Amino acid sequence: MSLVASSLSFNKIQPPVYGKLVTILSIDGGGIRGIIPATALEFLEAELQKLDGKDARIADYFDLVAGTSTGGLVTAMLTAPDANNRPLYAAKDIIPFYSKHGPHIFPQKNGIIGSVENTLVQLGNPKYDGKYLHKLIRDNLGQARLNDTLTNVVIPTFDIKNLQPTIFSSFETKISPAFNALLSDICIGTSAAPTYFPAHYFTNDDGSGNSAEFNIIDGGVAANNPALIAVGEITKQVFRKDPNFAPIKPMECGRLLVVSLSTGSAKQEQKYTAQMAASWGRFGWLIQGNSTPILDVFDQSSKDMVDYFLSVIFQSLYSEDNYLRIEDISLVGNSASVDVSTKENIDDLVEIGQKLLKGPYSRVNLRTGVPEPIANGGTNEDALKKFAKVLSDEQKLRRTNAAEQNKSDA
Repeated sequence: MSLVASSLSFNKIQPPVYGKLVTILSIDGGGIRGIIPATALEFLEAELQKLDGKDARIADYFDLVAGTSTGGLVTAMLTAPDANNRPLYAAKDIIPFYSKHGPHIFPQKNGIIGSVENTLVQLGNPKYDGKYLHKLIRDNLGQARLNDTLTNVVIPTFDIKNLQPTIFSSFETKISPAFNALLSDICIGTSAAPTYFPAHYFTNDDGSGNSAEFNIIDGGVAANNPALIAVGEITKQVFRKDPNFAPIKPMECGRLLVVSLSTGSAKQEQKYTAQMAASWGRFGWLIQGNSTPILDVFDQSSKDMVDYFLSVIFQSLYSEDNYLRIEDISLVGNSASVDVSTKENIDDLVEIGQKLLKGPYSRVNLRTGVPEPIANGGTNEDALKKFAKVLSDEQKLRRTNAAEQNKSDA
C-alpha cells in the first residue's frame, strides 16, 4: 500500500467543489436478483481497496447513491452508519446477506399444491406478508434517518394515495424536513412490490409539529432504474446554486461519472409473445406461472428507457466513457424471477454475476436499443478497474484541494 493510500481518511467524502467530477452510483430493483449487482459492487470495492487500503468503502467515493426496491435496500446497507460512523455493510457482505435471508423473505411453496396455493393467495392478498423482511430491515437500520447516511442517497417510491412518485432524497431533507424519514420506513416502502408485498403506510414529523403521511409502494413502478432520477437530483442542486456543486453547469454530463448496475432481465424471446398475451385479461396479465407480466413490462420498460436516454445524452456530448451500465439481458427460467430464493437459484445468480463481470463491456445501440460489445473495450471487470482508478484519483484530488483551502482559510 502506498503512503498516500495509508493516510487517507474516510470519515466523509469531500464535496465536488474540490474536484473535477460528480460521481453517481445507481442500483436497479429486482428482488432476489439484487445478487447480480452485488457481485459488481464487491469487485469494485475490492479494486478501491487495492488502491486506497482495506478500509475503503463504496460510500467514500460516490457523491450520490441511488437505489430502487432491492437496490434501495442495498443503498441503505452501503451508506447507513454503524456505531463507528462507517458503512453498516461492506460490499462483500451483500451476497451473504441475500443468501442467508432470501429464503425467509421469499419462502418457497413447491409442487402442484404450492403453485395452486400461491395463485389463490395472490388473488386476494400479497404473495408474501413481508413480516420477516420488515423486521430484518428495522433490526438492521434501527433509528437511522435519511440525513444520517454517509453520502447522499436517493430512493424512489410511489405514493398510491396521490398517484405520483415520492422521491426520498438526502438533498430534499434540507428543504422539506418531512422527507427525513427513518431509512427503515423508506426501504420497506420501496420494496413493497405490488402483488408481492403489502403497501406501506407511515407518518413522519416535519420538525414543526406537523405530521406528513406516506402511502407508498415499490418505486420500481416509476423508476426501476433510478439513474436518471439521480442525475436529476444533481442537476437540481446546480440550479439551486448549492456551493458544493459550484463548478458544475446544468446538463454538463462531461463532469458526471455514472455507474449503473442492473439486476438483469429475461432473454426477450423466451419470456412472452404477442400470441400468448392476446388472450390475457386482467387475471392473465397478473399471473402467468411464477411471473406477473404487467410488472415485468413496467420493470423492463422503465430500466431500458432510462439507459437509452442516458446513453443518448452521454454519447451526444462525447462523454460516453463517463457512463457505465452493466446488465445481463439473457436471464432464463428461475433466474429471471424476482422471488425464487432456492439455494440452487441463489447459487445460479451468483454465477451469473461472476460471468457478467467476465463478459464484454457493452453499450446500448441507439438504433436497436440492445447492448452491444464495444470494440477493444475489454470486459466489465476491466471497465470497473478503470472506474475505480478514476474514483480513487478524484477523491485524492478533493482531499488535497480541501486541505489547501483549509490552510488558506486559516
